[in-house]
Amino acid sequence: MFQRPFFSPTILSALALAIVVGLAPQAGATTDLAQPNGEVILKIGGDIGSSNQEGEAWFDLDMLKSLPAREITTSSIWYEGTRTFVGVPLDVLLDTINADGTTLKAVAVNAYAVTIPIDESLRDGPILAYLMDGMEMPLRDKGPLWVVYPYDSDANFRNEIIYGRSIWQLERLEVGSE
Repeated sequence: MFQRPFFSPTILSALALAIVVGLAPQAGATTDLAQPNGEVILKIGGDIGSSNQEGEAWFDLDMLKSLPAREITTSSIWYEGTRTFVGVPLDVLLDTINADGTTLKAVAVNAYAVTIPIDESLRDGPILAYLMDGMEMPLRDKGPLWVVYPYDSDANFRNEIIYGRSIWQLERLEVGSE
C-alpha cells in the first residue's frame, strides 16, 4: 500500500532553504581578514563587518604595518620636545574592519578604558601608533600600541579630554553605539 510522505514538497523545499541559509555567512560574520601569524597585539570586537576570528578582528604587528600608515611629528604632555609617531590612521583601521558604530571603547593592558567617538577618527585625526622615533614601543614605554593625536596641528587636540583618550598599551577596541 502506498503511504503519503511524511513531509510535503513545500515543507521539504522550506527545510532545504533553511539549511542553505543556515550555512551561508551571516551579516557581520565575514572572515575576509588575513589570519595573524605573529603575536596578537590588538583585538577588535563589537559592530564590525570583517573578522578573522569568531566575530572579532585580531591583528599582529605585521598586519597593522601592512595597512596604510601616517606619520605625526608632535609635542605632547608626556615627553620633552617633539616625537615622530608612525601608525595606522584610526579611520583606515575602522574602514578595514567595516566598523558600524558611533563609539570605540579602547582598553589598555592594565584595564584602563576610554570611549572615543568614532567621528573623531576622521581624516587627519588620531593614529594607532606602533613606532615612536623609528622604533617599536615596548610595553614599558607606552607600547606596543598608542592612540596618538596630532596635538600640534590643532588646539582642539590639546585638552584634557583628548589627552585622556590618548590611551597607550592598547590591546582591545570595541565598536559600539552609545
